[in-house]
Amino acid sequence: MLLQCSNMVGGYGAAKILDGCMINSDRGKVTVIVGPNGAGKSTAMKAIFGMINLQSGDVIFNGENINALSPQLRVAKGMAFVPQTNNVFPTMSVQENLEMGGFLRQDNIQQTIDEIYQLFPILREKSKQKAGELSGGQRQQVAVGRALVTKPSLLMLDEPTAGISPIVMDELFDRIIEIAKSGVAILMVEQNARQALQIADWGYVLVQGQNKFSDTGENLLANQEVRQSFLGG
Repeated sequence: MLLQCSNMVGGYGAAKILDGCMINSDRGKVTVIVGPNGAGKSTAMKAIFGMINLQSGDVIFNGENINALSPQLRVAKGMAFVPQTNNVFPTMSVQENLEMGGFLRQDNIQQTIDEIYQLFPILREKSKQKAGELSGGQRQQVAVGRALVTKPSLLMLDEPTAGISPIVMDELFDRIIEIAKSGVAILMVEQNARQALQIADWGYVLVQGQNKFSDTGENLLANQEVRQSFLGG
C-alpha cells in the first residue's frame, strides 16, 4: 500500500476535526473520500500533505513515516496536492503554470508537459493564454496538469469538480481514470459523491472525523444506509 494513514487525530488549534480516521491509497487506484459538510474530508487531505499537524496518528508513505516532513519535502517524496481554490497562477500563461510544476526537477520537463497536453488537449490550444482567463473546468485542468509535472506517485485532489458543469465533470473524471491507469495513486475529496463513487476503486465515508463506512465504490453505492444518508436516496 503506497499511503497508509492510521488513527489520525487533529484539526486547527484546539479544535479536533479528525477523530481517529484511517485512509489508505494505492498505485493505480482511485480512492474517494465523501461525507457531509464539516466531516473532516479536506482536513484529512491537508493532514496527509503536512499542511496541518496531527495530534496523534501516523502518515506512512511508501513505507516511511512522514509525520515530521513539510509539504515541500512530501512533494519531493512523490506527493502532489491540488487545493479546491487558488490553485493556478492567474496572471501567468497555461505553459508558465505547467512549468511552475517542475521546480523540484533537474531534468527536462517539456516531455512531461507534452504528455499533459495530450491528456488535456484544450490546454495546448490555450498554452499562451493567461490561466485567469480560462473557464473553471480549464483552470482545473491546469491545476491538475501542474501537479502532474512533479511526476507524483500520489495525486491528491480536493473537490476537483467544484463549480464546473456536469459535462466537464464527466470529462475530468475520465481523465482522472486515465491518470490512475498510468500507475498514479489518486486520492480525491468530492462533494459529487454519487458520481465520484462510480469511478472509485475504494471509498471512505467520513462523519465527524471518523470512518463511518469504507468499501469499494460499487458496494458503497449499493449500500442502502449510505444511499439514504449521503447520496440522497
